[in-house]
Amino acid sequence: MPFIPEASIIVQFAVATFIIAITPGPDMTLFVGRALSEGRAAGFACMFGAMTGVIIHTALVALGLSALIVASPQAFLVLKIFGAGYLVWLAYQAIRNGSAFSPEKKAGSGRSLFQNWATGLGINLMNPKVILFFMTFLPQFVSASDPNAPAKLLFLGLLFIPLSLPVTAPMVIAADKFAGLLKKNPTVTRVVDYLFAGVFSAFALKILSAQAK
Repeated sequence: MPFIPEASIIVQFAVATFIIAITPGPDMTLFVGRALSEGRAAGFACMFGAMTGVIIHTALVALGLSALIVASPQAFLVLKIFGAGYLVWLAYQAIRNGSAFSPEKKAGSGRSLFQNWATGLGINLMNPKVILFFMTFLPQFVSASDPNAPAKLLFLGLLFIPLSLPVTAPMVIAADKFAGLLKKNPTVTRVVDYLFAGVFSAFALKILSAQAK
């Protein structure tokens, strides 16, 4: 099939994807944080939301629309501000709702699965570094002169999802199990709340420093 790259390209792409998947980022921080605070289902809902964002980013790269966003300084600045602001809001929520996985928290009082999915989607779509990543990462595995380049870009972008699952899914499961230990120690629980808030804030600063070129 013409839209499938050569086996050697797929192997190289798989290795690169694994390295990227194990690199911490705001997406992973969100998955783990929600799994800790609201359980495994919430963590997976956020993860699938982010993966939906990956599909959208892949489609935009294949169509060449992401290049237009990055080429416009004004559009890129707006994207950075919204992305950073969203992460700061998540940091604020981590502190404000810090008792989310404390023993006295009432069951069923967390966010719905759709809300967690939407949060994962939002944090992925509003991260300009993700746009830059897909613009610079995917094209390395496809020749610009290849008539099937758009289809191959789409194939590789979608392949990124199943290749990254063996890394992201176990972390969500482990976080869910770790939540049981946190319930027994409110002090550690609060430290974790501030840790996640600090990580989200740090990623917000990184997003604001992202350069289009």
